[in-house]
Amino acid sequence: MSLTISLTIKFFFETVTMQPEFWHDRWQRNETAFHEGAPNPFLVEHFAKLKLSPGSRVFVPLCGRTVDIHWLLAQGAHVAGAELSQLAIDQLFSDLGQSPVITPTGDLLQYSAPNIDIFVGNIFSLTPHLLGHIDAIYDRAALVALPKPMRDQYTTHLKALTSNAPQLLITFDYDQSQIDGPPFSINADEVHHHYATSYDISPLATHPIPNGLKGKCPASESAWLLVGQSHT
Repeated sequence: MSLTISLTIKFFFETVTMQPEFWHDRWQRNETAFHEGAPNPFLVEHFAKLKLSPGSRVFVPLCGRTVDIHWLLAQGAHVAGAELSQLAIDQLFSDLGQSPVITPTGDLLQYSAPNIDIFVGNIFSLTPHLLGHIDAIYDRAALVALPKPMRDQYTTHLKALTSNAPQLLITFDYDQSQIDGPPFSINADEVHHHYATSYDISPLATHPIPNGLKGKCPASESAWLLVGQSHT
């Protein structure tokens, strides 16, 4: 395959993944391999490094119906989330056994139950006023879900939404030319590109992914601790 054709395919796929219909369609077809059936091991191992008090409010961007939310609630955290798919959030609250109060808030729907608020719609429609105070961010599936053209926009928006709240970030690193994301490959240089001007960045751990990413490509998964420079 020529370089020109390869780059054209890459550009097309990244453009598709920028469209809301791509994610709605994946949830409708239950193509959610990114949905893990157990709490993420990096979350369980490293969450305490955020040094949060009970009742602290943790923001989970592009949360889907992740069972990580169940785990966070069990630790005594209050959870705020943002998710494009209403189907995913209906499933999340069903999994939690909760009947949320659903309130239109501008272009978003706010799903609320004890200790949890999820904003359904485009995350770029979420404002600091709507979101409220955030003590920490847990980003396992947001940055890695976005194609390169959107990642600068997302990280700028996230920092503004949360006033550079401390963050536990999880990324993947692999040869992006071998397979298409999501999840997209984000190496250490890109983490620093997005966050080094606002955060002190500490790598916590890196582990190879058994059998590679999607069984096709050698890959590693990494956890990072980001502490906002205004929080140190």
